[in-house]
Amino acid sequence: MRKTHWYDLTARDFAALDKERTIAVLPIAATEQHGPHLSVGTDSIIAGGMIEEVTRRLPEALSVLFLPIQMIGKSNEHLRSPGTITLSAETLIRAWTEIGESVARAGIRKLVIVNSHGGNVEIMGIVARELRVRCGMLVAQCAWRRLGVPQGLFSDTENNFGIHGGDFETSVMLHFAPDRVRKDKVADFVPKSIQMTKDYTQLRMTGFTSMAWIAEDNHPEGVAGEAHLATAEKGAKAAEFQALRFIELLQDVAKFPLEDLA
Repeated sequence: MRKTHWYDLTARDFAALDKERTIAVLPIAATEQHGPHLSVGTDSIIAGGMIEEVTRRLPEALSVLFLPIQMIGKSNEHLRSPGTITLSAETLIRAWTEIGESVARAGIRKLVIVNSHGGNVEIMGIVARELRVRCGMLVAQCAWRRLGVPQGLFSDTENNFGIHGGDFETSVMLHFAPDRVRKDKVADFVPKSIQMTKDYTQLRMTGFTSMAWIAEDNHPEGVAGEAHLATAEKGAKAAEFQALRFIELLQDVAKFPLEDLA
């Protein structure tokens, strides 16, 4: 039986791995508020669901080991809401770097960090660079949502402004864990970031000229997006699209020769 999770292997299994072919994947997520309609486990549930989407489509030629999902991330932008659990940037950099170092000690020098929470982005980049410098590893980084969605599946407004608990995340949750969605609380959470594009020339909530913000700066409920339009069918299509894109990334990482690193 094929094993795709790090914790399923024995020490002898690791010794027998083809180290040049094997890719470790570190899924990073969060436990934080997602408005009145989604559970605080949303980012971690999505991470687990996406791993299942990938593993059942994974080509036999790929040797991939998923590390345990990191279920607590940097979520201090959501601290005003009960239920949010966060760690400091310093703690996460140290912890995730040490996980990467453990991967390197096992002889695996290819790592993909995949993120399902926007607040982790800066941490992910720092950790990836540290592991490249300290361990000579090839470290790729991505986020599930940044792998894209099928054209026309979500509105332009959702794609541009629905950054938290909107149509995308609610649809994916309806696909993966419908029992964690409070359908009677779903609404159109119109974010202030839309009005900002009309009021300011350059200043934005996100992007290259963005301000630091907490969730309530964008919407009183701490969410943003067209959650009222969510369906499980859209969630399934988005998840499949991203899983296939992620597999393409894994194939690229597998193909990349380590000797090409300086």
